Amino acid sequence: NRYKVEIELSKPKFAFRETIRKKADVEYKYKKQSGGHGQYGHVKMTFEPSGDLEQPYVFEQTVVGGAVPKNFFPAVEKGLQESVKKGVLAGFPVVGLKAILVDGSYHPVDSSEMAFKMAASIAYKEGMRQAEPVLLEPIGSLSVFVPDDNTGDMMGELNKRRGRVLGMNPAEKKGMTEIVAEVPMAEMADFTLLLRQILLQTLSQRTQWQIDFFEIEFLRDNYRIVIRTVRECFGRSRTFLHKKTDGIKTVCNYHMYLNTP
Repeated sequence: NRYKVEIELSKPKFAFRETIRKKADVEYKYKKQSGGHGQYGHVKMTFEPSGDLEQPYVFEQTVVGGAVPKNFFPAVEKGLQESVKKGVLAGFPVVGLKAILVDGSYHPVDSSEMAFKMAASIAYKEGMRQAEPVLLEPIGSLSVFVPDDNTGDMMGELNKRRGRVLGMNPAEKKGMTEIVAEVPMAEMADFTLLLRQILLQTLSQRTQWQIDFFEIEFLRDNYRIVIRTVRECFGRSRTFLHKKTDGIKTVCNYHMYLNTP
């Protein structure tokens, strides 16, 4: 090119998260015997939404009677702490999880921190699957200025991108309207190109837009559940699974750019 600088163009990646929507009670017994001292760790745990999507997890214990000795509580939390780095849907970090160690048992010889750590980790995976896991996506607060004649086209495009139009305001410049909306940020990668296409017939008008991170919320898709292979993002095959109480919903294609390796 003119400045002899190599340019690499790539699609932006966004920080998706996973969480759960209901309560699940799980019991797992990790038992392994291979000569000499074995491994034994038994946990009964409850997983439920914590209500705080800014924190990965909250750990509590309500064990009574010494069913699980106190010196193994940190091992249980350690297993949980390492496990929430990957969810069960697509491997995204988990947020908003509350884990409660309710009961369990131990062996005076074979029980160890490693055994309880493994038991908690496996119980976590099973609990997440039972607790209706869902994807969370980043939502942006959008402000875009378009000519009055193009407001309908813009609002229609925002609806296609799963946006939620909050309102329209007259701009200071005559003939222009500001549209305010909340839109999934994963849908905005090519928004500038689209804006140029919409305004192709009104090149004399200048427009501008700005989007800022607002919050994360449940994946915006009210009538279908996403199961998609993201080979182009991961370099290997991976799918989304979203289970409801009535089973797995319809498979559909859904384009978004993910941030896991």
